[in-house]
Amino acid sequence: MSRTPRIATEAQQGYTFSRRAWLLGAAQIGVGAVLAGRMAWLSVAQNEHYNLLSESNRVNMTLVPPRRGWLVDRHGQPIADNRTDFRVDLIPDRIVDEERTLAALRQLLALTDEDLLRIRADLKRAAGFQPVKVAENVGWERFAAVQVRQPELPGVAPTRGFARNYPAGAAVAHLTGYVGSANAEQYRKTKDPLLLTPGFKLGKDGLEKTLEPELRGQPGARRIEVTARGKLVAELATRPDVPGKTQKLTIDAGLQEYAARRLGTNSGSAVVFDCLTGEMLCMVSMPAYDPNSFSDGISHLEWKMLSADDHVPLMNKVTQGLYPPGSTVKPMNGLALLEAGVDPNERVFCGGALRVGTGLFHCHKRRGHGAIDLRGAIAQSCDIYFYEMVRRLGYDKVAPVARAVGLGEKYDLPFSTQRYGTVPDSAWKQRKYNTRWTVADSLNASIGQGYVLANPMQLAVMAMRIASGRMIKPSLLMNQVHGDAPPLPFSAEHLQVVREGMWKVVNGGGTGGASRLFIPGVELAAKTGTAQVRRITMAERRSGVLGNAQLPFKLRDHALFVCFAPADKPRYAAAIVLEHNGHTIRNLDTPMIGRDIMTYLFDKERALKALADVEPTWGGDIRTRMAAQEAAYRAAATAPPPPQAAATETDAPAPTSAPAVERATDASNASQEATVSDIANGAGPASIGTTEPSDMQ
Repeated sequence: MSRTPRIATEAQQGYTFSRRAWLLGAAQIGVGAVLAGRMAWLSVAQNEHYNLLSESNRVNMTLVPPRRGWLVDRHGQPIADNRTDFRVDLIPDRIVDEERTLAALRQLLALTDEDLLRIRADLKRAAGFQPVKVAENVGWERFAAVQVRQPELPGVAPTRGFARNYPAGAAVAHLTGYVGSANAEQYRKTKDPLLLTPGFKLGKDGLEKTLEPELRGQPGARRIEVTARGKLVAELATRPDVPGKTQKLTIDAGLQEYAARRLGTNSGSAVVFDCLTGEMLCMVSMPAYDPNSFSDGISHLEWKMLSADDHVPLMNKVTQGLYPPGSTVKPMNGLALLEAGVDPNERVFCGGALRVGTGLFHCHKRRGHGAIDLRGAIAQSCDIYFYEMVRRLGYDKVAPVARAVGLGEKYDLPFSTQRYGTVPDSAWKQRKYNTRWTVADSLNASIGQGYVLANPMQLAVMAMRIASGRMIKPSLLMNQVHGDAPPLPFSAEHLQVVREGMWKVVNGGGTGGASRLFIPGVELAAKTGTAQVRRITMAERRSGVLGNAQLPFKLRDHALFVCFAPADKPRYAAAIVLEHNGHTIRNLDTPMIGRDIMTYLFDKERALKALADVEPTWGGDIRTRMAAQEAAYRAAATAPPPPQAAATETDAPAPTSAPAVERATDASNASQEATVSDIANGAGPASIGTTEPSDMQ
């Protein structure tokens, strides 16, 4: 059925048109309002944001690493400072054509084949964001040439800044530590863009690490106007960096370097304190690494050489080395005896051996010392005297005195790695081994062996406290020197008896005659010591114990020495510990080293002359010997070196936590446990007696 067509009137048509026109107009107005609102939002509310984006297209801004705060000695002399440095780095993520870039840099910077070998190896191992060093300490002309070509060489980052410098090199390595580039883990932990800035380095070990917040400073910013293609138009105003704070140490830089040199070819350490304040004047561990090499980027080959050295140059022997203190504790033992009521004039007969039960315990002097009192026992280092007296009283009377003079004590010093040793007693042994303390334990402890362990710093503190009669705390930062220390809880008369015994060690025909000072009006008081480190079998005892000169390095006894001067009015105290020295070479033994270090404090010219006379016989100064050692190691390695040997060792741990240090620590612990086992089986060091440097007088 068809529908009748609907006829629209003129009025209806006008209405429909008007409604559509209104809707279209409203839509246009809405769109216009949205556009106007968006324009207002962009031009007003987002004005700063887009200004910054626009500015970033026109201006490149890079962080400027802050100048690191200096480490200076007590006189203001720099121990760690900064030198002006022009360097060139590569940012792997930004490199477009690696071969073309390296070829251009080789020409511009006169790189060698070994340099290119290292750079390629480093690029393969580096994270994309991690800067790879091309060259440091570049001359201005070559640096400027790289800057001019920079737009053509994406990924190349020339930087003007400051590099860390250690004027004394290896002599301060274990004191200062070193700085190095941040690794990927450190960046992921903080997301600090400064860590990715070419040329920025942070503390990796030693004081550089523990004082990082004070030394770092605040970064600056460099602004450069560029074209759309990245070409330089002009340098704009820069935001200056805020340098880190200079830290003043109690160290005497001259004494520090002298002591390091005077240790010669030994593996050992030396610590010197001011007896009036507790300020540490030197803290040396040798041999050591060159912190400048580590800060610049040590090669894999050099790291391997340091790790393989049996003198363990990566270990800070002052804080990480633990040693049986040997006879150096006899003055402290004497103080304990006096406090327990022993008459200092009472004599004990030394016939060279003492039988206790079924055990026979020897003195280092096989024919004995005859009748000897406390002062003489300290001077002659008579083992029998201390065996007998400590056997009578028990070592539980000695241990509290040992702790009071600093053994086993933890010191508040800015070092991240410290081992504190052991001051044993019957309760300690019961807790640790669940066994009773024996007479043999007391006899071995009476000569500083057995369970007794100390680090060189504790031995120096012991000497300082006996010398001063006060419980002085050691300090390393000038703004943290401790105030007046309370007196030791011991009789002044008893302390004086012990000091007289130590004076006789040097000046009264004792075991330390070689350490006598040749300075008018200044006399040294001291105590020598030897610590056995190897097991001596019953067969060797029957056939005759081998002397240190007949043994390989690692089996020789440790040599130790504590002292203070002037003897009548103590001002300085020191401790020297030489690993596996065995008292085998006169001018490299503890008495003469101690003499020369203390001489430096009273007569510098005399001390320097004495060093100049003997240093050439050791192969020259520290730098000369280290250079010769590295050259010999390189010559023995395969030539040409493989890429991994030339590569920068970016993943190496801090020296003080290196695998070589852990191995040395494990070996020391194993030796200590073997000694403890020997004592339990009726042997141990006391069955042989100490070995004193009496032939060195």
